Amino acid sequence: MKHFFRLFRVVNLLIIVLTMVAVAYYLIASHNYLSVDFNVLDYSLLILTTVIIAAAGNLINDYFDVKADRVNRPKKLIVTRHLKKRWAILIHWTLNIMAVFFSILLTIRYNSFLFLFVHLMSMNLLWFYSVHFKKKLFVGNIIIAGLTAVVPLLSVWYFKVANESSLPYNVFHPETWSTNLNYSFVYFTALCAFFQNWSREISKDIQDIQGDKLIHVVSLPMKYGVNKAGWISLSILQFPLILGFLFIYNNWIEVNLISIFLLIISGLINLSTIYFFLKRKTFPFELVNTLIKWSMLVGVISLFTNTL
Repeated sequence: MKHFFRLFRVVNLLIIVLTMVAVAYYLIASHNYLSVDFNVLDYSLLILTTVIIAAAGNLINDYFDVKADRVNRPKKLIVTRHLKKRWAILIHWTLNIMAVFFSILLTIRYNSFLFLFVHLMSMNLLWFYSVHFKKKLFVGNIIIAGLTAVVPLLSVWYFKVANESSLPYNVFHPETWSTNLNYSFVYFTALCAFFQNWSREISKDIQDIQGDKLIHVVSLPMKYGVNKAGWISLSILQFPLILGFLFIYNNWIEVNLISIFLLIISGLINLSTIYFFLKRKTFPFELVNTLIKWSMLVGVISLFTNTL
């Protein structure tokens, strides 16, 4: 069982669940004076579909990375050692078929192709990332960072579809009524998630140089060296702190004191990575990856606290 936990990156999947729950909680709790349409079962299905696609993406990435992983992380190799490749591809397609089915249900339920489109796009990007894009400079990193940012945005799109109408307003027809919510803090969270994961992907490339050479990956550390890639990674990681000050100073987002404190903590965690890099003289990729995850977790918690 522990091998499947590693294969599907269960911790990362739980972060997806927590993020989507946090967004829903924030949007409902911060607009408690409005009548917000929200169906727990439908939203749970959206979360389940997103998690299934992410799990399938992790699986197919390991499927194509077997040669590299034998060098990069031989003790954590699951595909071929604990799971045959034909079973891996079968599970991958089974998960994707389930996700398409659930997306179609949501499409019918809300009369919108948005969910099916986003989920199909995500499936294809994860497949082509594993096969091709991850070998290209910058492209693979940006795709994964972008898909991470899509998670909170997918929650926003659910609330838009459920609450906003494109039909001309008519007081006698409820289907034309709209409940307009303030999504600015969620957009800010998605933007921060993009930069944090972009930084993390570069950090992982530094860790995986030896194995990536075997599968002809052209990564940032291969192209410009570990030190330059490390500084680029840590520079990108500081963007959320800069954006936080910019957004709060200009009143582009509504933030209470508790959430401001948490956002500062998250930014300081990101900033501390530079200290550890300077202290150790070599890029501490494992520590950086851990700190980024903690920083993201603090950011997600701020969605809960921003309604207090």
